[in-house]
Amino acid sequence: MSNNPKNNDEEIEIGSLFVILGNGIQRFFSFIGSIFKGLFHFLIKTLLFVKKNSLKLGIAAFIGATIGFVLEVNKDQHYGADMLVQPNFESSRQLYNNVKYYNDLVKQKDIPLLAKTFKISTAEASSLRKFEMFPLKSENDIITAYDNLILEVDTLTAKSYSFEKFKRAFTDFDYKTHQIQVKATDKNVFGSLSGIIISSIVENEYFNKVKNLNNENLNRTDSLLRINLAQTDTLLTVYKNVLLEKAKKENAATNIDLGGKSSSTNELELFNTKRSLNEELKEITRNKSEKSDVINVISKL
Repeated sequence: MSNNPKNNDEEIEIGSLFVILGNGIQRFFSFIGSIFKGLFHFLIKTLLFVKKNSLKLGIAAFIGATIGFVLEVNKDQHYGADMLVQPNFESSRQLYNNVKYYNDLVKQKDIPLLAKTFKISTAEASSLRKFEMFPLKSENDIITAYDNLILEVDTLTAKSYSFEKFKRAFTDFDYKTHQIQVKATDKNVFGSLSGIIISSIVENEYFNKVKNLNNENLNRTDSLLRINLAQTDTLLTVYKNVLLEKAKKENAATNIDLGGKSSSTNELELFNTKRSLNEELKEITRNKSEKSDVINVISKL
């Protein structure tokens, strides 16, 4: 008899739990039902609105489609052209500044100044839409620039200047090849632009002076190397003749001492010298071909 109150309490608690669960489930399904009811109500209202205003909506859709078609037909047709260049003597920064200046003129719609700058008509100048310049990024450019730096500095400096540090300091201006892009509505205007863009740098007094000095140094070095190479060839001929005379002698064991060294040793050193001179000449020739102008134009607009 003493356990009856406890059992009654447990039954009451379980019954209350089921009631709470039942109410929760009922509220959940009621919520889901209200969502579907709301969506259905919105759909019905939308259909009624369309039915009531179908004529107005049809007219509005027709007008919108007509305006869009007219705008698309009358929209300017844009043409683009690219030019690839390789600036020398650190002239890339100035070229970037010049291209930015041309683009600013386009943004400001300064047609008279654009026409004057590029020596074109105002109609052609008004067709210009955009000037842009960016580098063609290559990891090889960074590696080559770093190798050249290491060859120029002393060993202590080279050790303290890591490749990663050099790479972080490498800017867009330092890449070898750059692309200039022009957009316009007149596809025939591009041919008039390349010469002006390039001449703005090529005719610069400072860059011309640097170019001339560089070419003079390269030509002087080329001449000296060729003279040294001719002298080396002459000495090689002498040593070959000495060896031939030596072979004719009966006593082949007799050494001919020229300058304190055997002729074969001197001949080997001369061969190495000749090879080194040829390598230097190749490098000079490459530099002359790449840096004979302030800007190398790979392709025009």
